[in-house]
Amino acid sequence: QVQLVESGGGLVQPGGSLRLSCAASGNILPTNSMGWYRQAPGKQRELVATITLGRSTYADSVKGRFTISRDNAKNTVYLQMNSLKPEDTAVYYCKVVVMLSKFNSIDYWGQGTQVTVSS
Repeated sequence: QVQLVESGGGLVQPGGSLRLSCAASGNILPTNSMGWYRQAPGKQRELVATITLGRSTYADSVKGRFTISRDNAKNTVYLQMNSLKPEDTAVYYCKVVVMLSKFNSIDYWGQGTQVTVSS
């Protein structure tokens, strides 16, 4: 069983920065994908960024502003968010994908942390 605990959300002005953290308990391997998703009111949950074995992917809307990183020794994934915009306002969720076999996996989600960008 994997449990995820997110932290670092809050209220920030446009152009500001925040750093989200997600600490995972349980047996997380470097080969397990870790990532961040977000869901704004009235919208579907969307991918923000993922990282696996040092390779990262980003949504086009956050490229150049957000950076995902990972500390495998601490089972923790981070999301550094710079140049924040009001449209970045959402609940941000951490996700870990644990491979059970070559073709089967299970997703674990955190409880979410609110990020509000407003003046």
